[in-house]
Amino acid sequence: MKYILSIDQGTTSSRAILFDETLNLKAMSQEEFRQIFPNSGWVEHDPSDLWSTTAGTCRAVIERAGIDARDIISIGITNQRETTVVWDKNTGKPVHNAIVWQDRRTAEFCRSLRDAGHADMVADRTGLLLDPYFSATKVKWILDNVDGARAAAQAGDLLFGTVDCYLIWKLTGGEVHATDATNAARTMLYDIRKGRWSQTICDLFDIPMSMLPDVRDSAADFGTTRADLFGRPIPILGVAGDQQAATIGQACFEPGMLKSTYGTGCFALLNTGDTPVRSQNRLLTTIAYQLDGKPTYALEGSIFVAGAVVQWLRDGLKIIREASETQPLAEAADPTQEVVLVPAFTGLGAPYWNPDCRGAIFGLSRNSGPQELAKAALESVGYQTRDLLEAMHADWTGQGADPVLRVDGGMSASDWAMQFLSDIIDAPVDRPKVLETTALGVAWLAGMKAGALPDQEAFARGWALDRQFQPAMDARTRDRKYAGWKRAVDSTLAY
Repeated sequence: MKYILSIDQGTTSSRAILFDETLNLKAMSQEEFRQIFPNSGWVEHDPSDLWSTTAGTCRAVIERAGIDARDIISIGITNQRETTVVWDKNTGKPVHNAIVWQDRRTAEFCRSLRDAGHADMVADRTGLLLDPYFSATKVKWILDNVDGARAAAQAGDLLFGTVDCYLIWKLTGGEVHATDATNAARTMLYDIRKGRWSQTICDLFDIPMSMLPDVRDSAADFGTTRADLFGRPIPILGVAGDQQAATIGQACFEPGMLKSTYGTGCFALLNTGDTPVRSQNRLLTTIAYQLDGKPTYALEGSIFVAGAVVQWLRDGLKIIREASETQPLAEAADPTQEVVLVPAFTGLGAPYWNPDCRGAIFGLSRNSGPQELAKAALESVGYQTRDLLEAMHADWTGQGADPVLRVDGGMSASDWAMQFLSDIIDAPVDRPKVLETTALGVAWLAGMKAGALPDQEAFARGWALDRQFQPAMDARTRDRKYAGWKRAVDSTLAY
């Protein structure tokens, strides 16, 4: 039996997952790492932690599976997107901690660029909004604030990469400085229509293009690992940002297909085929995947708080000990109470994009308790998803839109939450048998490129349904509840 090793480098932990040739999960290893908060709104990672946990979990999963590295035919990498690493190409040493996608330190600079009239040009070329979320302003901040960094960059001595790029550099012993199109599309430096780095935008941010990696297909040759890491060189043949990898793992290969991933936040992607659609509703235009030099585009909507609202019930309010307790609490809630929770703990994402508003609860009565708060927390994820889907359907009117929403991520395991989601969006919700869709997506990319796994069509046929949730809520109740959510959001934004 041969195996494919998926590296899933996330925001709070690194994971290594082994799949066999039939894409059955063989073994998994996971290790959390430190989160660094130097100032309010700043979030960093030590790049050495990203590397050590990645290498460590890879070795651990090989040992746990009881296999030889010679049995691994290829490696796929999926990663937290937008997080920025800048390092010296001669020493391999980062010049600063990695600045994480959640970091807001460049908000004022983004505001100044919008005020100067650059937003339309940036959105037209990159598909993205001028926001600290993306990599470009993070790179500029490092060059402007680390002693000697700008001079070193201008001398051609510094390299920039998203986390996948940094891991490829480390895995190959500095032989390969490359990324894939899905990660390049999240930097706010890449022209997604022309398929190349934008000189105009690099000039705007004063970033030397010599820092930028080579951009390749999502299934491509990214070099081989150093022989001393795992006992033999292993080719790296698949790379995709985490949400794009989940889109691939959900086999959303046809225009109109839609997936939503429920982790700390929620990310919904709608496949729009070979056409990049410019959103009129503050969604992002991005690359879903690129194969054989041909990009497939998507509209993306981001919710900042999904699973994090359950963490708040546990760690903030301390009304639950485990996430699984939210479902029985929600089931026991008083059906006559209309408690609405707007979980804008770090602002509201798409389609509002307001980083300054904060969370609020509406409709509390003397009888409101843990059950009603748990129900409101789970419902908030369904409401926010409907916000995204309505914006997507307003932007994209292509033929063949699939009414089914494919879901994955930790919260998708909750039957109650998924049933409410189906009810409030008035559409079927499909939960797959394999919930590790992110790792699965890059495993397929790497295995397909190695010639060991089938093409898109055959992979899509193998997608397996665990359960479909059908809407059961009557239209009047649905409309009343969603109107209450919209009033709550309006009030939160006004406050």
